[in-house]
Amino acid sequence: MKRFDYRARNEKGEIVKGSVQAEDEYEAGKLIVGSGLVPQAITEANTGGFLNNLLNRITTKDKIIFTRQFATLIGAGLPLAQSLQTIAEQTISKPMRGVVEDILATVEGGKPLADAMEKFPKVFNNVYVALIRSGEYSGTLDKSLSRLANQLEKDAEMMSKIRGAMVYPAIVLVVIVLVMGFMLFTVIPQVELLYNDLHQSLPFITEIMVGVSRFIIKWWWAIGGVIIGLIFLFIQFLRTKTGTRFKHSFALNVPVFKGLFRRLYMARFSRTSQILLESGVPILDMLDISSDAVNNVIIAESIDKAAELVKGGKALSESLKIQDYVLPIVTQMIGIGEQSGKMDEMFGKAAEVLEREVDEEIRTISTMIEPILMVFLAIVAGGMLFAVLFPIYALVNMV
Repeated sequence: MKRFDYRARNEKGEIVKGSVQAEDEYEAGKLIVGSGLVPQAITEANTGGFLNNLLNRITTKDKIIFTRQFATLIGAGLPLAQSLQTIAEQTISKPMRGVVEDILATVEGGKPLADAMEKFPKVFNNVYVALIRSGEYSGTLDKSLSRLANQLEKDAEMMSKIRGAMVYPAIVLVVIVLVMGFMLFTVIPQVELLYNDLHQSLPFITEIMVGVSRFIIKWWWAIGGVIIGLIFLFIQFLRTKTGTRFKHSFALNVPVFKGLFRRLYMARFSRTSQILLESGVPILDMLDISSDAVNNVIIAESIDKAAELVKGGKALSESLKIQDYVLPIVTQMIGIGEQSGKMDEMFGKAAEVLEREVDEEIRTISTMIEPILMVFLAIVAGGMLFAVLFPIYALVNMV
């Protein structure tokens, strides 16, 4: 998706400015015309590269603040346009303010709020748009926004816990790399000089370390280039369909972490399904939207297969039960919901259970990784020290 800035004339004949995200200029023009505007000029925005994209990124926090403020203002009875105008004036984030102003211009042009938000798929995903559309049609926009704000906050909290659990391992790995670098480039060469002065042969293990040190010092530019090239190619691969499938399959099957990811995806599916059903979205539409919201193509395929079975008249719980990676707690809760007529509540209970299990899994993994990393650090540091101390000890014995 590219961003296109435009200048257009609305139904009142006034000139308005804004931006849309589209594949090309033609699609951008269609979106602008679809918003009830007559485009005067369309230009592809100069994104300014990676740094500019990073600085102009709309964060999850920005979306949470926007959604929560929007829900409060709509719930207080303010008209839609006035609510958006108020939020635009109060929004600190410039990228988010630009999005809100564009939505306001589209809404003032007579288009529904959901259509205005649909122009920004990187900011408002299909779940967000579906709930807004449902809230507009049912007259419960404030409730839909409140549900969205709660969901965004829960997702942000869960991802924060996962990232927090990875901080300690990352620090230990950095320490290991620094220790190895210090020993290879500072201590090992000094040991080699000492042996050369005494006209003695280095021990085998130290000779290997010296060879590695020489090779890295001589060819550091080539090694760095190869590593950067491999990382670049791997990132490009992950952006392909095959790479995405590999990445998502790896997350579901990698040792130690697979239980965490399976619970995380099922919790996301359950929570999304709950808020969609509460908002009155039909079950087949809910499955279609939820499969995308899970953000894992393997899980999405399982949900899509279950949706096909539901179309054929089979119960949702039975349809999901035979799919890969769908946890029993989800199908059991759905089965209870089908019998009691309270599927939204049961999806919510399943999400609560899974979210608690994700918390427990994070704590378990953190507790388990710490001693493993410490042992690994001890082995690496011990091996390096042995490569240094052994030749010195050997020299002392010779003397």
